[in-house]
Amino acid sequence: MSTKETGHSRQMDKALFDFYGKPSFGQAMPLAIQHVLAMIVGCVTPSIIVAGVAGLSQQDSVILIQAALVMSALTTLLQLFPFIKTKWFAIGSGLPVMMGISFAYVPSMQAIAVEYDIATILGAQIVGGIIALLVGLNIKRIRKFFPPLITGTVVFAIGLSLYPTAINYMAGGASSEKYGSWQNWLVAIITLIVVTFLNHYGKGIWKLASILIGIIVGYIVALFFGMIDFSSVASASFFQLPKPMHFGITFEPSSCVAIGILFAINAVQAIGDFSATTTGAMNRMPTDKELTGGIVGYGISNIICAFFGGLPTATYSQNVGIVATTKVTSRRVMGLSAVILLAAGLIPKFSSLLTTIPYCVLGGATISVFASIAMTGMKLIASEELNFRNTSIVGLAIAVGMGVTQASASLAQFPDWVTTIFGKSPVVLATISAIILNLVLPKQMDVKAK
Repeated sequence: MSTKETGHSRQMDKALFDFYGKPSFGQAMPLAIQHVLAMIVGCVTPSIIVAGVAGLSQQDSVILIQAALVMSALTTLLQLFPFIKTKWFAIGSGLPVMMGISFAYVPSMQAIAVEYDIATILGAQIVGGIIALLVGLNIKRIRKFFPPLITGTVVFAIGLSLYPTAINYMAGGASSEKYGSWQNWLVAIITLIVVTFLNHYGKGIWKLASILIGIIVGYIVALFFGMIDFSSVASASFFQLPKPMHFGITFEPSSCVAIGILFAINAVQAIGDFSATTTGAMNRMPTDKELTGGIVGYGISNIICAFFGGLPTATYSQNVGIVATTKVTSRRVMGLSAVILLAAGLIPKFSSLLTTIPYCVLGGATISVFASIAMTGMKLIASEELNFRNTSIVGLAIAVGMGVTQASASLAQFPDWVTTIFGKSPVVLATISAIILNLVLPKQMDVKAK
């Protein structure tokens, strides 16, 4: 290789590690695919879960999944290429992050889908987006109410609340005639074994795409049991634009409160992902302008998503981990990932194929994801001193949140709106309890006890 070629190669390599760098297509594509593989399952699974709970038809399920992919792509591009720049903030962070449909909202969305419909979720999402926008504009004032102890408790509650969903899916889906059959459990366990093995023994792309590979293996096994019907794929079109207002939008006060609280929490939690990105790959903390722009963009993009049927999005921690590990920050790489997601979302046959994945396969693949969510919460909690005061906050908040929702009749004498806000998902009650306890319990409790 000539000196000129060597210099050009080094320049291209350097471009990968510069946010504004422009690596070649050949360099960017493998890294972009890596990001897509790491997040695509998590991106579409919440839509599949909510569609199943809401009893959507096959066609409407495809539209919901299609919207998930398209809106995730567009919200990612908004973060990578911020606009309406002012002295104080822009709409978008201008940081190398990936956005996707978030599991954080699944427990509350399930409850709303059972009680109401998709339109009610989307209406609550608009209110949540406005709340996130306000949080972004006032991040310095609000941030003190959400230390790692509180956000950790919330994330831990989210993980715990998703476990029954995973188990029901592993058994074949609660509405299935073959719920709990040995075939469902066998396929689910095989899928789980593959995912767990690759997570612990796999390297490189095998580890990053462990969930996707596990689903593929489980899908093949399910084929032999005759669990998969391809008729919907055959009838799906090759290209289709998202359908604005297909599900409609309904504003129901109690649902808006439940989702709005989660948006406030996730807006603050996004600070952690933005900070992990910059500290891990750029050797600095994010600026106030980047944080404000990122959260404002998060709020505005979710308002727009609701009109197109896209469920709530958030920053994806697994992609933050990839950026921090590889140090590749070029927005051309991340942008190419978003373009791949966008292309997938515009092809209904691809979205329809995803709806053919049996619930037992999804359950086997996602139970490890839900476990990881809970353990992420535990890590955040453990980052603060586990003294008597802090363990009381976490223990009481989780006990109240999980206890009330598991004893479903405990709020029977209250108005319906109370049950919708506090009795359907443990996350809201655990969040409120943790915040109040953190504000009222004396911080010198341990000292006084001695």
